Amino acid sequence: MERAGQREIRIERRVPGGSGMDAGVPARRRREMAAAISGAGRCRLSKVGAARRPPPARVRVAVRLRPFVDGTAEENDTPCVRGLDSCSLEIANWRNHQETLKYQFDAFYGERSSQQDIYAGSVQPILRHLLEGQNASVLAYGPTGAGKTHTMLGSPEQPGVIPRALMDLLQLTREEGAEGRPWALSVTMSYLEIYQEKVLDLLEPSSGDLVIREDCRGNILIPGLTQKPITSFADFERHFLPASRNRTVGATRLNQRSSRSHAVLLVKVDQRERLAPFRQREGKLYLIDLAGSEDNRRTGNKGLRLKESGAINTSLFVLGKVVDALNQGLPRVPYRDSKLTRLLQDSLGGSAHSILIANIAPERRFYLDTVSALNFAARSKEVINRPFTNESLQLPVLAPVKLSQKELLGPSEAKRARGPEEEETGSPELPIAPASASQKLSPLQKLSSMDPAMLERLLSLDRLLGSQGSQGTPLLSTPKRERMVLMKTVEEKDLEIERLKMKQKELEAKVLAQEAADPKEKENYSSTMLRPLARRTVTVAKPLKKAVVMPLQLIQEQAASPNAEIHILKKKGRKRKLESLDASQPEKAEDGWELQISPELLAHGRQKILDLLNEGSARDLRSLQRIGQKKAQLIVGWRELHGPFSQVEDLERVEGMSGKQMESFLKANILGLAAGRGCGPS
Repeated sequence: MERAGQREIRIERRVPGGSGMDAGVPARRRREMAAAISGAGRCRLSKVGAARRPPPARVRVAVRLRPFVDGTAEENDTPCVRGLDSCSLEIANWRNHQETLKYQFDAFYGERSSQQDIYAGSVQPILRHLLEGQNASVLAYGPTGAGKTHTMLGSPEQPGVIPRALMDLLQLTREEGAEGRPWALSVTMSYLEIYQEKVLDLLEPSSGDLVIREDCRGNILIPGLTQKPITSFADFERHFLPASRNRTVGATRLNQRSSRSHAVLLVKVDQRERLAPFRQREGKLYLIDLAGSEDNRRTGNKGLRLKESGAINTSLFVLGKVVDALNQGLPRVPYRDSKLTRLLQDSLGGSAHSILIANIAPERRFYLDTVSALNFAARSKEVINRPFTNESLQLPVLAPVKLSQKELLGPSEAKRARGPEEEETGSPELPIAPASASQKLSPLQKLSSMDPAMLERLLSLDRLLGSQGSQGTPLLSTPKRERMVLMKTVEEKDLEIERLKMKQKELEAKVLAQEAADPKEKENYSSTMLRPLARRTVTVAKPLKKAVVMPLQLIQEQAASPNAEIHILKKKGRKRKLESLDASQPEKAEDGWELQISPELLAHGRQKILDLLNEGSARDLRSLQRIGQKKAQLIVGWRELHGPFSQVEDLERVEGMSGKQMESFLKANILGLAAGRGCGPS
């Protein structure tokens, strides 16, 4: 047994890129050498900032062995996997049945382990990192039928990882965001699936295929993805349960409800500090239920199921390439080769605390799938992440300072504004109350001739310093050099204002002299000065006309009536114009046209296309425009598996069409009906 275990360790260490020259080196020494080489390769670009890099965190791996499924266990069928302790297991060696292969992981959960054991042992400890502004992810991996969806979702009697994590996370946010605590917290959720390399929003299925982007800080985001705010577990269930029914599932020989897509639940925790310095934190939790790898020889997939399994196996193969590239320290990691790995870029080799739950089956018919899953899990536990706190600083928005008219005017302007009577008699000055320590005025408030915008900003900053316990410290308690520069700026502003005032007085004196010289010229001058500027004429674009395409019989019937006026879209050379059948009206040339189909013709065409989808053969389906041999066979296979089509839009699930493609498909075929081409059983 000990010899077999050592042999397995040696095989496992060669997989990431070792050579035969390392056979005589101890395993511990080889690990140190590989870590040194990979670390040197990754840190080669930044030697100065190496000490500032966040501490590493290895991907933690847990293995769960499900029990025998009722009806599948045969007589004298012994399990091919056996647990040794809480962290290790062994499986029969397919090369030599007298030996076993031993695996060591962070946790091993046997057949009698409950949902609570898995959640409390592996998932619950990482939730606290979300309140620190860090990311976390939980991935369920394994072959089809191994129990991944049961581990993540569970049942009403035995809830899985997702409901338990959301319940605890919402409880933590309520406690940390209560009144009197320094942080205010909010939680939002998004739910999506990756189906045949298309990112689909399960909360809003009509949004179509979404794109994956990366911002300037390296964070992965999906523009247009729906985010729902949640404050309680009831809010979560109200959004999550209907969205779960939108996920694509199907029946195979190995699983009656096999997941045909990768499902990702994204929970975002936003934190805002209530007091200065008003920091902001953002933590993301990814809960991922991966679709299982499938052997089409045993699942019996055909048609649409075969296409789905091909997309699933391709994405999982790229996931294995990413793990191998990270372990070998390659300069390029193929994240962009698949939508799944692009979305998991933060979970594998990124900045998240990651947990991988590998689900395996005990039956011997799953032996090859079990060995493959264990080898992937053994490689994944060598991946190193570097979590860090996503924190930013945002100053509070200060209220604008409202200054009186006297504060905005200088001393000479204020004296002139009082008028001659007030200047002669004078006005009794009001007694000024002594300012408190928190209301002390800084020397900047005496600079009344300064630019109002600059003065407003300086007074706001002075008030902020006073509210933070500066005890009335004047804002100009700065070094002499900075103070001199500021005073020089103030003097330049004063000189500029005085120059403008002198220029204004010269212009006023010139106007008064002209008025005294010639009163008529005064009227002409005033009329010229007060004449409004001519506005530029703005041309408004004419609305586009709509050309209605109708069947030929309907046109003939309307043309037969005496008062009928029918417009037909005709093409003459490279220009189009609208010609009226009524000769009494003149022709009107227009710039552009928009195609519009009458509602009766649209409803009739949709019904005829729906009848053809439900009753037509593959040959009949090829009469539809944009439907070829392969697409016709896919439609027939989908109809035999799911029953008749309820509406024409069901083609979006079969063909993977977007909303615009479906609209173009309907218009093309309905126009074919109007012209009498195709769209009917032959």
